[in-house]
Amino acid sequence: MGMAIATFQRYEKKYLLTLTQYQALLPALGQHMGPDPYCENGEEYEIYSLYYDTEQHDLIRHSLSHPYYKEKLRVRSYRVPRSREDPVFIELKKKIGGVTAKRRVELPLREAYWFLAGGAPPVMPDYLSREVLREIASFLNLYAVRPAVYISYKRLAFTGREDPTLRLTFDREICTRRERLLLEAGSFGELLIPEEQRLMEIKTLGALPLWLVRELSALGIYSRGFSKYGAEYRQWLCHTPCDTAQIRSGQGEERQIS
Repeated sequence: MGMAIATFQRYEKKYLLTLTQYQALLPALGQHMGPDPYCENGEEYEIYSLYYDTEQHDLIRHSLSHPYYKEKLRVRSYRVPRSREDPVFIELKKKIGGVTAKRRVELPLREAYWFLAGGAPPVMPDYLSREVLREIASFLNLYAVRPAVYISYKRLAFTGREDPTLRLTFDREICTRRERLLLEAGSFGELLIPEEQRLMEIKTLGALPLWLVRELSALGIYSRGFSKYGAEYRQWLCHTPCDTAQIRSGQGEERQIS
């Protein structure tokens, strides 16, 4: 089992691009950036995630209120697990005043499900993994969570040549569902954004390079707050009958968010 990626912190900005904007931006990226190591032969890779939340959607409702501090918990895989022994990541993502910090630990899918369902933390050989598990266990003591939504997508990623800490990703075919909430069930559901759009995310430790700022400005590409889980929740809320238990339990606050 691999060592946990204990923590990394960065600024993240998101942009929704038309297909025309995306295609116009690619040549400039090719001059300053190269394919991310995850993109074998420059090809897209796939990401499969299971987001956890409380019965009353407390985590996403809090997140959509634009707080100074917010958290998300998910199980993530980079392929559809064939068995519950396949490795996955449990990720605890925090955003504090615009800076994103992520803690994650790698476990077999079976142990990840067991732990997040209230089981004892698995025994890990290395210190970093144990520390991350302690932090996730503290989170689980605060929130009674269960699987809430499945989100998968295809990602093309670039890394800066001059600045390797600069990372830029394009996501498409963002697929979501609220039934069969199992990673091993595979990717199916409803598209979150139109097929021709791209969700771009720029991740950096500092300011954006001048060349990128100029390119974005020239193409009329401007950052906007966009959370995949947040957008899915808003859509789900719009299509959920008002007499459901979820709406009744938080009627005023949820309607205000939508």
